[in-house]
Amino acid sequence: MRALRLVASGSLIGLLLLCLAWELWLAPLRPGGSLVALKALPLSFAIPGLLNGRRYTYQWSSMLILAYFAEGVVRAWSEGGAAQQLAAAEIVLSLVFFASAVAYARLTRAVA
Repeated sequence: MRALRLVASGSLIGLLLLCLAWELWLAPLRPGGSLVALKALPLSFAIPGLLNGRRYTYQWSSMLILAYFAEGVVRAWSEGGAAQQLAAAEIVLSLVFFASAVAYARLTRAVA
């Protein structure tokens, strides 16, 4: 279970950093960055609960991550160049987080 917590926490933190870097420096919608970087804010709310192993946090954050997966799919399909590659990274990180969070929530349900 510790490995699932590490994978979930690492992928969520990676996604948070990717969102910030993408919208502020790597391929922002507007030159100089944009307020779309605020999309990373909801991810930060889950970090304390994930690090403390709270099952409820794993449950709700696994649903939240679906919005990031959907954004990645849309932007991978509609954009090109660096933004398309960043969108692919967003898809991968979202899927890794979702799989590890759901697995952790299921395993802790059996224990509780």
